Amino acid sequence: MSVAHTFDRLAKLSSRFAGRPAAFSLAALTIAAWLASGPLFGFSDTWQLVINTATTIVTFLMVFLIQNTQSRDTEAIQIKLDELIRATEQANNALMDIEELDEESLDAFRRRYEELAARSRKS
Repeated sequence: MSVAHTFDRLAKLSSRFAGRPAAFSLAALTIAAWLASGPLFGFSDTWQLVINTATTIVTFLMVFLIQNTQSRDTEAIQIKLDELIRATEQANNALMDIEELDEESLDAFRRRYEELAARSRKS
């Protein structure tokens, strides 16, 4: 199994878990346990460093997880839209890979469709 495939599987499982109430409950319990341990450790700098380090690590990893999930979802939506464009006779097939165009080309398409929409509203 390739590293990319393993990462994709792990990212899917992690993102599904992270979005569930159980994940929130686990995070809340972790914070509660940390707070409860404060008096035991005298609310020391080390005690604070533990939660700061843990939250920084989790946040850092979540950025990549969220980006992976968002990219995968966006790509799937684009493929579905491309299929709808391809299957619709009146659709402009040049729009199938529009997300790959540069900003100037996107602006030209946007202006064209804004003009079409404006004319349609006037009719």
